[in-house]
Amino acid sequence: MKLFQISLVVLVLLINLAVAFPSWAESTPSLPSNSNYFEVGQKVIWLYKPRADSSDVQRIPAEIVKLSSKQVQIKVYKHNNEFVNRWVNPNKLEKSQKVKESVF
Repeated sequence: MKLFQISLVVLVLLINLAVAFPSWAESTPSLPSNSNYFEVGQKVIWLYKPRADSSDVQRIPAEIVKLSSKQVQIKVYKHNNEFVNRWVNPNKLEKSQKVKESVF
């Protein structure tokens, strides 16, 4: 009888751990505390370096297409009205400043 009670307690603990395990996973960042929060469809500026050892940084306008845990897929428009999708590090993106229209 004692063995049955111990095995029942162990079984309940294992089931509890299996159910509670997803709550240990990394949670989604809260919006106000994370300044690098991006949304699909958001306009951004891609800080592109042609070469790793180059100090020249090109600021390329883009739009966010997909989000993953480590990278962001952006849509970059070409000169002939076509676009290319690229996966980039979110640290290489900055939020696009909205242009204020002047009233005359």
